[in-house]
Amino acid sequence: MPTAATTILVILGALVITLIAASLHFYQVAVSRKGNKKAMSSSPDLEQDDNPFTPPEVMAWVREQPLEDVSIVSHDGLTLRGYYLPASRPSDRTVILAHGYTGDAIGNMSALAKLYHESLGYNVLMPDARGHGRSDGEYIGFGWHERKDYGKWIDYVIGRVGAGSQIVLHGISMGGATVLMASGEKLPDQVRGIVSDCAYTSAKDILSYQLKRLFKLPAVPFVPLTSLVCRLRAGYLFGEASAEKQVARSTKPILFIHGEADTFVPFEMVHRLYDSCVSIKEKLVIPNAGHAVAYFTDRELYAGALRSFLGRFVHDRSAAAEESRVPAQVNG
Repeated sequence: MPTAATTILVILGALVITLIAASLHFYQVAVSRKGNKKAMSSSPDLEQDDNPFTPPEVMAWVREQPLEDVSIVSHDGLTLRGYYLPASRPSDRTVILAHGYTGDAIGNMSALAKLYHESLGYNVLMPDARGHGRSDGEYIGFGWHERKDYGKWIDYVIGRVGAGSQIVLHGISMGGATVLMASGEKLPDQVRGIVSDCAYTSAKDILSYQLKRLFKLPAVPFVPLTSLVCRLRAGYLFGEASAEKQVARSTKPILFIHGEADTFVPFEMVHRLYDSCVSIKEKLVIPNAGHAVAYFTDRELYAGALRSFLGRFVHDRSAAAEESRVPAQVNG
C-alpha cells in the first residue's frame, strides 16, 4: 500500500507535469509562429468582419500602387521583408508602419498607408514583423525583439531618403506596443514622432488578461511558467516586453490612440501608458471604437488629430520649397 508521502509525491509530480505541459501549450498558442492562433483571432472582443482593415476600396488602391519589395537583416540574422511606396512628389517625410499580432503589412496597414500617402504626402514603409507575413522568424516577440528591428528599418529609411529624413513610427495593437518599446531606445534625430494605436502595457499584462478572458485560467502560475519557456526558446521574458517601462525613457513625441470600447486590449491601458510617458505626449480617445478599428470608426476625428500632431513635429519642406519658387506678385 502506498504511503501518504508517496501519494503526495505522485500528486505533486502529476501537477508539475501538467503545469509544464500547459505552459508549453500556451507558448505554442501565444508565441510560436506555428501555433494555432484560432482562439485569439476568434475572440468576441475582435471585429469578426471578413476583412475589417482592408475594405474593397483600399485593396483596389493597393493594387494600383508601385509597391517595391524591400528587405533588411535583423541584429540576429533574420531576413525581414516589407513594402516601400515613395511619395507622389519627392519628400523627406516617411512613415514606418507596424502591424498587429498575427497580421501582416498589407492586410493590417493598407488603410493607414493610403492616408499617409494620399492625404499627407509621405513615403510609406510597411514591414512584415518577424514571425509574420513574408519575414523570417519562428516566434512572436510581442514588440520586444521587434523594437530592435524597427531601429534597423529606421536606418534603412535614412540610408535611402537621406540624412534630412523626417520619420514617423505608427503602429496598431502589437505594432503600437512595438513602436512604444522602440521609443525607449536611443533613436536618431530623424525620428520626429511616434503614433501608438491600441497598444498594450506589456506582454505580461496582455497575456495575463487574455488567459483569463479566453481560457478562464489564472495568470499564476501559467504566465510566469510560460515566460520561462519563452526565455529558453525565444530569448525574452514577458515582463521585459514592457511598453509602459519604455515610454518612461522616451524622448520622442508620442500620440496615444485607443478605442473607448476596446475590450481586447483593455481601454484603461492607454491611460497607464500615457501617464508613464515622460516625453511630449497627446492622447486621442475614439468613442464607440473596438480593438484596432479606431480609424474606421471615426476617420475624420482620427485623421484630424493625426494631422495636427504631425504638424507640430514634421514639416513639409517640399511645399515650402515650392512656395519659395513662386514669383512674387508686383502690385500696381
